Amino acid sequence: MGGRDEQDKLIVRSVEGKGKEFERILEERLSRRDFLKAAAVTSGLVVAATAMNADVAAAQTRPAPLPPKFGKVAPTTPEVDEIAVPDGYYAATLIRWGEPIFADAPEFDVWTQTKEKQEKQFGYNCDYVGYFPLPSYTSNNSTRGLLVVNHEYTNPELMFPGYDVENPNPTRTQVDVELAAHGVSVIEVARGRDGRWNVVRNSPYNRRLTGYTPMTVSGPAADHEWMKTNADPTGRNVLGTLNNCAGGKTPWGTVLTAEENFHQYFANLRAMPNSDYRKAIHNRYGMPSGASERRWENFHDRFDIAKEPNEGFRFGWIVEFDPYNPNSVPVKRTALGRFRHEAATIVIAPSGQVVAYSGDDARGEYVYKFVSNGRYNPRNRAANFNLLDDGTLYVARFNADGTGEWLPLKHGFGPLNEGNGFMSQGDVLIKTRNAADALGATKMDRPEDIETNPVNKKVYIILTNNSQRGVGNGPPVDAANPRANNRAGHIIELTEEGNNHAATRFTWNIFILAGLPTDESTYFAGYDKSKVSPIGAPDNIVFDLAGNAWVATDGAASAIKLNDGLFAIPVAGSERGHVQQFFSSVAGSEVCGPEFTPDNRTLFLAIQHPGEGGTFDKPISTWPDRQGLARPSVITIQAFDNRRIGR
Repeated sequence: MGGRDEQDKLIVRSVEGKGKEFERILEERLSRRDFLKAAAVTSGLVVAATAMNADVAAAQTRPAPLPPKFGKVAPTTPEVDEIAVPDGYYAATLIRWGEPIFADAPEFDVWTQTKEKQEKQFGYNCDYVGYFPLPSYTSNNSTRGLLVVNHEYTNPELMFPGYDVENPNPTRTQVDVELAAHGVSVIEVARGRDGRWNVVRNSPYNRRLTGYTPMTVSGPAADHEWMKTNADPTGRNVLGTLNNCAGGKTPWGTVLTAEENFHQYFANLRAMPNSDYRKAIHNRYGMPSGASERRWENFHDRFDIAKEPNEGFRFGWIVEFDPYNPNSVPVKRTALGRFRHEAATIVIAPSGQVVAYSGDDARGEYVYKFVSNGRYNPRNRAANFNLLDDGTLYVARFNADGTGEWLPLKHGFGPLNEGNGFMSQGDVLIKTRNAADALGATKMDRPEDIETNPVNKKVYIILTNNSQRGVGNGPPVDAANPRANNRAGHIIELTEEGNNHAATRFTWNIFILAGLPTDESTYFAGYDKSKVSPIGAPDNIVFDLAGNAWVATDGAASAIKLNDGLFAIPVAGSERGHVQQFFSSVAGSEVCGPEFTPDNRTLFLAIQHPGEGGTFDKPISTWPDRQGLARPSVITIQAFDNRRIGR
């Protein structure tokens, strides 16, 4: 631990010195090094310049084992309401919104939904998908397991007939159904002799977490005054989890589900007096000044900031629970920080310390990682259950020369002291965004999924888009976010010093600048742009057994006027950067949560908000059942000959 303290001292001197602006550093670097000939240029700024470092050059020449092979899918335009997979593959709908997940659950009837019914049925917009083999997390069983699926948010205009989007006036029943449709589903799934997957409805593992499920709070912020409410004077007991986007799996077999855009459920910030310091913090997290989008505050006081000013502080965390124990109580782990969490990717450092990567999914926000103080014990599962309560949360600063530092969000470090309004470590974590601001971290273009590649050990950071970059009051372009009005997004490849994920220094390069290949500002790791598939707004990423990246998108319809999809991208060898479309989704949807079975012979995908942009009464999609309404669903993709996906 002494080595880390010394590194912290070096970093704080750098932070207090304020440093140079990224753009100026980039210009200085360009004047010293003649590599303009290899860089892509947009708006007068050299982009992908850091891709010229020696690490990337080695990656481009190193042979890649088994790059994906399939007949790539042609992109489809936003009005197309059919999915597409390559020849030799088939897709099947595994489970839809509203399907019963318990033996005694009622069948879905969109006209008679209630809170009680929805609590026993598969939730709404599915995002993260995690496969946990049975009978144990230590097995590699690829034919029977638990599927954990996040339900990020609800589209009431698609769920309820006659719902007024412009002037919402929901009923109490509608609001309660929405709360019950949020959260997480745990379902047992099994592959039959015919190769197709089915839900085991009577499984003892099946479970729903909703906006009503009791949860506990742990870690440094658990006893903070701002965590206490009228209903919970202890500050340790919270009802529900909301806006669960991406997530992660721990080596000890638990789930980490990330609370993302929690701010949208709260209302009436303007009713708080300006003299109340909490108001400024709520504002920094985007709490609405007036009514919320869904009007839940009409029936539940906890969503009215004027009535419960602290309830909002109890969301925006990483929640851990045990899918193998349906009676386990979910825990909000405050040591991992409070922000609009996207992903919680776990990797074990050489020291045995547990590292968790996460992004704050908003324009101009930050990339984080948590490093535990304790060590992972592979021989004692229970010994790992509280590892995420004690450690250091870091935020990333990307330098223009292709290096970077992890800045510790630690009370007493640099400006994180009482004089600047940070009274304790719990205070730092509740106000994670403010603490990252104070340290001068790099403002990014919507950090989404962050995953580690088990083959090359590198970290891949998905940046979905930022139309405000370099525009108006938006942050200026910089080396790590090199495009103004970055509607198509990009991917950064990060290498921790010594391939040690607990390190406090790293190098990085731009791997992909997404968009249409005809766009001069795009970049595909140096690969021939005439041969790649168009890709816009990358969102989630997963890696196959060979280390190839598979990237799902969210927002391609806006960014490049094409439906969202799933894309395979080799990360090494002569095919590095060769984007190939594997799947195309339906009208109004995004593609989420790509997840392979351990043998890579099944790929699970979540199709979220199909038909968004339409309404229940005027749908633009009726996928998957063609019965008048669209239903968010999880699908399986397999090869007819049962070979590994992409082989």
